[in-house]
Amino acid sequence: MRNNEGFDKTKKILIGMIEILLYHFCIWLSFYHRYATDIPFFNYISYRNARVYIFIAFLLLNILFGIYIYYNKSIMDLFVITVIIQVILTIMIMAMTFFGRWFSFPRSVIFISFILSTIVLFAWRVAVFKLYEKIAGTKKVMIVGKEKIIGEIINNFMNAKNKRHTVTAAVVDNYFENIKKYVDNVDIVYIAVDLSRDEKLEIIDFLVKNNKNIFVNTSFENLALVNPNIMNIEDESIIELSNFRISPEFDLIKRTIDIIVATLMILVTSPIMLITALLVKITSKGPVLYKQIRITKDQKEFNIFKFRTMSATAETESGPVLAKANDMRVTSIGKYLRALRIDELPQLFNVLNGTMSLVGPRPERPFFVDQFKKENPYYDLRHNVRAGITGYAQVYGKYSTNFNSKLNFDLVYIKNYNLLLDLRILLQTIKVLFDKVSSKGLDEEVETQIPEEINIYK
Repeated sequence: MRNNEGFDKTKKILIGMIEILLYHFCIWLSFYHRYATDIPFFNYISYRNARVYIFIAFLLLNILFGIYIYYNKSIMDLFVITVIIQVILTIMIMAMTFFGRWFSFPRSVIFISFILSTIVLFAWRVAVFKLYEKIAGTKKVMIVGKEKIIGEIINNFMNAKNKRHTVTAAVVDNYFENIKKYVDNVDIVYIAVDLSRDEKLEIIDFLVKNNKNIFVNTSFENLALVNPNIMNIEDESIIELSNFRISPEFDLIKRTIDIIVATLMILVTSPIMLITALLVKITSKGPVLYKQIRITKDQKEFNIFKFRTMSATAETESGPVLAKANDMRVTSIGKYLRALRIDELPQLFNVLNGTMSLVGPRPERPFFVDQFKKENPYYDLRHNVRAGITGYAQVYGKYSTNFNSKLNFDLVYIKNYNLLLDLRILLQTIKVLFDKVSSKGLDEEVETQIPEEINIYK
């Protein structure tokens, strides 16, 4: 997006600075509410000594949760993220005051500021979001692609959380001629078809000269160009394409973090796992834990551990079947375990034994891997990294996303990998727990219809 079509980095920095001031004001107001005009100095000095660290934590959490990225947000998203951030920040403040020996920072003030800051920041963010919508406006999109696939793409835009993009036209043949003829009616052209080199260059050259935004699909050719390394040799600049792997140094750090975090999480969640085990045993016949062969790094097979959420004979007659929305095989307690992701807690032991990572592509069963590999020759690339409990596809996609779309998410993750990305995905996973759509199974396949108001050019 061009800077004048939304909020550029400068505006986002300004918004972040204002939010820090608002948060500071909320804490000060909390002191005032607690003590009126007679605020004890030794209580306030603890906050004053800790506030730099508090503001840094506040800003980092906001950035990691993507609070300043508006194009894919709804007001409900802003509310959920604001609450989650303030809960985490409150816990962090209590930890800071303990380790920093700022014991005189009153817990009552921290609690009041949590409520007050949540209300104030949410109201502020709704106002900023409305301003963003007014400034950015709704952009008209032209889809360029085969007639058999544009229905799904249009449906994807129509189901977006906000109406930032509206599809008004689709070109299904004679691409360059139709783009040239009707491009003045749209703001963005989404190239969702593989074109010949000459035709693609011709179209891109035309769109750039006409100052139009360009979207491209996540085909392997486009993904291969992500995150390149620019090299300068004498008087020539060379683009070195990165491969779909994580460097050995990052892999070692990632593995170390996995061991530490998984160990801590097992200790913290052990009471939840114990209660869950009892509930599974009481409510249905069969084993508490469910073991299933999956594929991980270097295409190695391993046993994944889960709390059983289906009847013990779920696939006795049907064989391997992907879970569907409203799947009748799910037990009474199983639907709640799935919705809250509690069924996946035993996978922390998979992380400890090295067969999985906290973050990575979700592991599939050999039966489905063989099927997917026949349909997509690049499917094996996702096995260049360890399978994960959560991943890029789970945070930014939906459970019901088809395997090709999930593969594209996974390849984007591998290509853009850094430790900060893992942290962002782990934090965003907390938000996903509150999204009912993300925990559903695959929906029954429905043919997507192209709305009549969209102009089709052939």
